[in-house]
Formats: sequence, structure tokens, C-alpha cells
Amino acid sequence: MSQKPNQIGTSRRNFLKAAGLSGAAFALGLPAAESLATSPVLNLSAWPGLALPESVELTPYIIIEKSGRIILMNPRPEIGQGTYQSVPALIAEELEVSLDKVVIRQTGGESKYGGMWSQAVGGSGSIRGGYTQMRKVGASAREMLVKAASDQWSVPIDECFAANATVIHKPTGKTLTYGQLAEPAAKLPVPKEPKLKDPKQFTMLGKSMQRPDVPLKVAGQATFGMDAKVPGMVYASIERCPVFGSKLVSFDAAQSLKVKGVRQVVKVERVVGKNRYEGVAIIADTYWAALQGRKALKVNWDHQGHDTFNSVAFEKNLHELAKTDGVVGHNSGDFDKSFADAPTKLDAFYETPIVSHSTMEPMNALAHYKPGDKIELWVSSQGGDLVRDEVSKVLKVPADNVTVHVLFNGGGFGRRLTQDFATEAALLSKTIGKPVKVVWSREDDTQLGPFRPMTFSAMRGALSADGKAIAFQHKVISPSIDATMNEKYDKTKPDGTMLEGTNEQKYEIPNLNTRYVHAETHVPLTYWRSVTSSTLAFAHECFLDEMAHKAGQDPLAFRMAMLTKDTDAKRVLTKLKEVSGWDKPLPAGKGRGVAQWEFFAGLAGQVVEVSKNKTGGVTVDKVYCVIDLGTVVNPDTVKAQVEGAIAMALTAATKDGITFENGQAVQKNFDANRMVRINEMPDVEVHILAEGGPTIKGVGEPGLPPLAPALANAVFAATGKRVRRLPFDLEKV
Repeated sequence: MSQKPNQIGTSRRNFLKAAGLSGAAFALGLPAAESLATSPVLNLSAWPGLALPESVELTPYIIIEKSGRIILMNPRPEIGQGTYQSVPALIAEELEVSLDKVVIRQTGGESKYGGMWSQAVGGSGSIRGGYTQMRKVGASAREMLVKAASDQWSVPIDECFAANATVIHKPTGKTLTYGQLAEPAAKLPVPKEPKLKDPKQFTMLGKSMQRPDVPLKVAGQATFGMDAKVPGMVYASIERCPVFGSKLVSFDAAQSLKVKGVRQVVKVERVVGKNRYEGVAIIADTYWAALQGRKALKVNWDHQGHDTFNSVAFEKNLHELAKTDGVVGHNSGDFDKSFADAPTKLDAFYETPIVSHSTMEPMNALAHYKPGDKIELWVSSQGGDLVRDEVSKVLKVPADNVTVHVLFNGGGFGRRLTQDFATEAALLSKTIGKPVKVVWSREDDTQLGPFRPMTFSAMRGALSADGKAIAFQHKVISPSIDATMNEKYDKTKPDGTMLEGTNEQKYEIPNLNTRYVHAETHVPLTYWRSVTSSTLAFAHECFLDEMAHKAGQDPLAFRMAMLTKDTDAKRVLTKLKEVSGWDKPLPAGKGRGVAQWEFFAGLAGQVVEVSKNKTGGVTVDKVYCVIDLGTVVNPDTVKAQVEGAIAMALTAATKDGITFENGQAVQKNFDANRMVRINEMPDVEVHILAEGGPTIKGVGEPGLPPLAPALANAVFAATGKRVRRLPFDLEKV
């Protein structure tokens, strides 16, 4: 039976007591990789993991009790981006229930909800990947409930309609609640093609709504991974070598074991993709005792030569690699010939650093390994199925033996897509035979990665005699994220992740060439918010500005001239020109810059305004952002996400990267790995394009890539100085 950590890990008995489930419950969901048209008749005997008398089951997302209580299952973890509301809202809108009248439960990677990222958040994919599917879940349930009512009343179905969790008979005004209809509805076949509501009928979607998780967080009632507890658990603080690739030679735990509360000291392994790192875990009754025991630990490491690694030498290596051709990612036209024959040529080199994710909640996980190779975890993760699959792989146990409770996340940004902290806890629990909670310190979180990779871009371009862009080349020189994760990585092939977005821009340049030069590294890497677009957009859009300046043209007009076709990018820049007042001259000492970026997650454009200050630097005054979505669920959440993306992008552009000396990260905490402070945050004005169309775009990431290039371009407009290396100091431009 599952244990119960602060109302999160819920036993079968406790769930029934807490939820008040009795009699029949109606459960409906969407099978992974199948449409509703192929779903069998609902005739379910139990909700997953719960023995409910007379209940029904079909990969359930909706549970309706006889009492009328409605539970919606949310497959997308809440990491601050709003999925705790937005995904259930898709179901609730079609189900005709108010979101404040339902209970939201988080799935935990169970196979019946689907795998392979179907229960994960990343790539801004929660809404764009499930908008229609989740609406169909709600619409199918609504139609079944209405049909059950019409059968019970023996009236035509078109005389009945649903509203406020009730089915109403229009001619007589008779009503039946969803709770009353749950059992008969469960016996009906699932509609093959449920009729979705006209967006004009929406009562929730497209309107600003209060998020149900916010009151919980404000009141301190939300349970994050850091809050999870179970009876009999112990804590672990792990000493890992900050020099990646080191081998553990020996350790002396004599002094550690003298610390009050320390129980034992054991070896443990950390797995990040293809990389395995050894560590020593201090097991104690409290985290404080574990941390003090760790400080008293004496460890001898063999650095395997990696203690000579440093950022300066690595940068020199990237510069040397830039002289090589690399692998072609995209080629249209004849770049070499057009560049050679062009009357005007230019080139530039752009550099972006290694950066950490720095989530406000450091990594942590609570795991309990039980007899029979059963494992239960409580974790802040970006995917219950990701935790389940990785723990299954590393510990070599069946996936169905892994139970995951996904709690609220104190930030993700891509870091929590890598489940090393969860497998550490699971391995430790198996070793010591107790439930154990692993807690990373801020220093662990900052120094140990995995990180966003250092990325350099060698740019070349050419202009015709009349100032048109006729040739453009973007060569990326960097380590590969995929190489960290995949032992079979093939560096002879173009790396789509490291060339992300460079081939997708809608600019009509006749001769376009992109290349990737792979750089080997032993430093673990992973996805960072907006992945490689956070670095490549900087080089790509800044170089376009350089081309515009060389051509003697306005930067925005130069871009618009390359967008003659009716594209989303053209609409974004057109709207951006309007809302920013681009054509209105700025006062002396001010400057504005523009950039847009389209990649797998979506599309956004920004105009940044800066002003020279009295100290000789510049101040970021305002950011205008236009984000194209196609469809919007909650405009207020969109604005919050864009503002957060801009804050994160401004931090990465103007604060501190991660640098290495003697094989290890120099920055350890927020004193050296600084964040943008609230008094440094510019005014942000967000405009949403949500005019329908076949493509639904993401929200969480697209607001980030345009900021750095738009800022750098604004700095040039105000000061005449080009920024080609990040981070840069706003006070020393």
C-alpha cells in the first residue's frame, strides 16, 4: 500500500476517505496514440489503482461520483507555467463545468495515460499538443451524459443540453445532475466524433481566469517535492566531485559518522544520459545532519586529467573548430557562388556562454524501494512518465513496478527533464532499505549541471548592389546536447537540436546555408528554456541587423522586405511595428532594436527600447512583445509566461554565465551566478495574436529568444557599439 506524504502519496483507503467516493464513478479519457473513434464501449470496473465498487475505467481523465463531485486528471505537470489550470480547462469547457467546481489530480506516469512525453512538459507542447484531444475528452463525456438523460426521460436527445454539471430538458425544465447520470452514462459507447463547441460559445477558454494553484501557493498549502515526507524516511546529502569525469578512489567517513543524526555513509551513482558519476551519500535523520556529515567527509578523487579543463581553453578550441566546414544542415541556392560574386560582403562571430538553469527549488526526490522490486517516488519533475521510464532503466525493474507522485515544481526550465536526482534517490533507497529523500544544495544545483552548452556562431552574408540580402550563412560551433544523452550519437550527421530554428525563418533569402561543427566535451548538457534558440537567435537576428546597417536600411524595413509572402512572421512584425510605434523618432540618447524568432515551440517578436544613463552604460526601458499563438487558453497566463521568459533572457544576456577553472564551475551560488533583480526589470507590454488557423503555437518558450538580439540591436542604435558576446555588462557597453 502506498504511503501518505502530506496528502500527496495517497493510499487506496485514504483516497476513498478523503475523496468521499461511494457508489459508481464515471471515468473517461483518451487512450494514448488512439482517437476517440477507436475507443471501446465504456464498461470499466475500477479507476487506476483504486477499488471503487460499480466504477468504470478507460484511461480516465474524468471521474464523476454519484455525489456530483468531479475529478479531472491533469497529465501535464505544473512547473509554474499554468498547466494545472490550462489543461483541465480544455476538458471542463466542453464538459460544461466550471473549473472552480472540480478537483484536479496529477497523473504519475502510469502506462494507461500514455508514455513518451505524453505526461511531460517541455518544448511548450502542453496546449499545442493536446488542445483538440483534451477538448474531445470533455465533449465525449458531455454527449454521453446528455444521451443518458434523454434515455432516462424518453425524450429526443436534441431537446436536452448540458450546463453547470447538469443536463436540462428544454421543454419541461427537468434536470439531472452529472452525479445522477454517471452510472448510466458509463454504459454508453464513446462518440466517434464528438461535436466541439464553437469558440464563440466558450465561457473559459480565451478569457483571463484565476489559476487554482496560485491560492494554494500563496497560502503555503501547495506541496512541492521539497515538502514531501513519509514515515520512517531518512535524508541524504551527496558529495559529488565538481570535476566531471573523476573517479572515486576512497573516502573516510569517520568524522561524518560522529555527527549527531548521521546513520551511515554509502556510495551512490548519478546517471545523466550516457554519463555516470560516482558519489558518496551521507544518510541522516535530518537534512541538516546529512549536510554537516557531508562537510566532515574526506574524499579522494582521481580526476582522470579533467582538472585541467577551463573555459578559456575551451573557447579557443571552438574558435579553431570554426575554421572547419562542419556538416551541412540546410542548403538552398548556391551560397558560395553568390557570396563570392556579391558586391558587398560581411561576416561576424557571436559567442554565448554555458549557463545553469537555477530553478528556485533545487533538485530533490524522495524514493522508497520495497520488496519485490517495487519503487515509489515523490518528486518535482517535468514528467511522471520520464521518471518512471528512467528509474525503470537505471534500476533494471519493470516500469509497472515504479509508482510516481508528481508534485508541484519550483521551476523547471528544462532541468527537470533529466531525472538523475530521481534515480539517485531510488538507488540509495535500494541500498539502505529505507525511504530516503535526496536534497541538492544550491551549490550542487549551480555547479553540477547539466547545463546549456556554450554556443558560438560564425556568420557570413552578402548584399546585392541595391542592398538586398542575397546570401546568408549560419555556422554553429558547439558541443551537442544530444551527444550527452545518446551513446550512439553520430557527429557526422547534422544535429537538428544544435541548428534549431536556423532553417525555419521565413525570410526570403535565395542562398541560405547552415552548418554545424561538433565540439567534444565531457561536461553534461541538457535542454534549457527554448533550448538552442536561446543562443542561435542572438547571432541570427543581430547579424541581420548588421546587414541592414551595411545596406543603409531601417532594420525593421529590411526584414519586412524579405517577407513578401503572407506568413505568421510577417504578421508578427507588422503588429510589432504598430504597437511599438517603430516609426516614431525617439529622443536623443535612446535606441530601439527589433528581433523575431520562429522555432518548433512557436513564434514571437520583440522591440526593446534602451537609453544611455549617466554612468556611461545603458538602461533597458521597455520591451514590446508580440507572440503568435493561433489559439489562446488564458491570456493572463500568456502574459505572465512572456514576462518570465524576458526576465530569464535578460538574466542570461546581462548577468553571469558558468565558467570553468581547474575542471570545475567557478560559480557556486547566486552571489556569482546572479539573477535580474526586480528593480532591473523593464516595463513589458505583451500583445497576443490568436486569430485561429490550423497551427497552435506554444507559450512558455517563444518569448525568450528574441530578447537578447533585440536588446543588442537597441544598444547599437543608442551607442553605435555592437554586442557580439554574451553576457555583457549594461553598465560597461
